[in-house]
Amino acid sequence: MELPNDPAILLSVLNTKLRDFYPSLDALCSDLSADRDALISKCRSIGYEYSEKLNQFI
Repeated sequence: MELPNDPAILLSVLNTKLRDFYPSLDALCSDLSADRDALISKCRSIGYEYSEKLNQFI
């Protein structure tokens, strides 16, 4: 699956997938062959950080 480039849409997709399908961001990235640092950076650009404890971007 190709992830969206728009940070706001990406954030929504990531949080939905993390909630419904993946126990961690690492598992999501491994399964989707996504660059973890790039995802974090893109979400950080709109003010969101990944919380391992909550398994979501907040």
